Amino acid sequence: MYQVIRKFDRVSAEVTRKVIESRVGVASLHEAAGRIGALTSCIKPIYSGMRLCGPAFTVKMHVGDNLMLHCAIAEARPGDVLVVDIDGSEGGPLGEVMATGAVARNIAGLVIDGFVRDGLNIKKLGWPVFSRGLSIKGTVKATLGTINHTISCGGVVVNPGDLVCGDDDGVVVIPREMAADVADKAIAREEKEAASCKALKTTGKSGWELFGFKAKGEELGLTFEPN
Repeated sequence: MYQVIRKFDRVSAEVTRKVIESRVGVASLHEAAGRIGALTSCIKPIYSGMRLCGPAFTVKMHVGDNLMLHCAIAEARPGDVLVVDIDGSEGGPLGEVMATGAVARNIAGLVIDGFVRDGLNIKKLGWPVFSRGLSIKGTVKATLGTINHTISCGGVVVNPGDLVCGDDDGVVVIPREMAADVADKAIAREEKEAASCKALKTTGKSGWELFGFKAKGEELGLTFEPN
C-alpha cells in the first residue's frame, strides 16, 4: 500500500537539542546504545565537516525514481532528517534544486542509502547530506512509495521519529524510546574520554598501563621475552 503517514511520535526536541549542543560524536552514541544503530560505513557525509541530528522522516522510494522525495520535502517538519531507502541505487535522486527546497523548509539534512548529485553546490548551501557517494545519473518521477513507514537504511531498521545523527565517522540511528538515556550516557562517555586523554598527556604512561590492560593481558596468559 502506497501511503504517507503524517502523524507519528518524534524524539523530543530537548534530546535533539542536547545532542546538537554537546556535539557528542556518533561513535559515542553508538557505543552508549550498546553498539547498535550504526549504518553501513559506505554511507558518509558528501563533504567533511557535515553534521546532522534530528528525528527520522522515513522515505521508501523506487530505484531510479525521486517522486516520493519531492513529496517528503513538502511534508517534513523543520528539524526533521530525511532518511531514504532506495536500495543503494546509483542514480542521483537529489541535487541542488531539491536541496535548496529542503533548506528553505528548514529540513535538518538527508541520509540516503543511495547517491546524490550536484555535490559542490549542496556543500555551498551548507545542507548536510550523507550518502554512498555522488552520481550524475538522473531519475524519473513516475512511481509511488511510502513515507513514514518502517524502512531499512544502510542495514539498520529505522522507524519514523527515531534519533538520527551524523558526522565525519558516519551515521547512527537510536530508537526513539532509548534516545534520552543514550544521549546522557554518550555525553558522560566523552567526558570520561577527555579525562583519559588528559591523563595520557600528563602522566607519561601508556594506555596499556594507565587503563589496566597490562594486568588484563597477564590475566589472559600473555608473556614477554626478556629484552
